[in-house]
Amino acid sequence: MPGTTMIFLIVLIAVGFGTVREIYAKRLEMKKLDGMSQAEKQAMQEEIKQLQSRVAVLEQIVTEDGYQVAREINKL
Repeated sequence: MPGTTMIFLIVLIAVGFGTVREIYAKRLEMKKLDGMSQAEKQAMQEEIKQLQSRVAVLEQIVTEDGYQVAREINKL
C-alpha cells in the first residue's frame, strides 16, 4: 500500500471517529435535556433570553463612538 494511501486512510479514520464521537456527545446532551422538567427548561430559556439581551447591550456600548474615544484617551 503506497504511503499516501495509508496517510489518507489514517486521516479518514481519525475524522470518522471524531465525527462519531461528536454525534454521540450530542445524543447524550439531548437525552439529558429530555430528562429535564418543564420548569427547568423554562428557567434555562429565560436565562438565555437575559444573556442575549446583555450581549446586545454590550455590543451597543462597544460600537458607540464615545467608547472608542474613551479607549483612545486611556491609551494616552
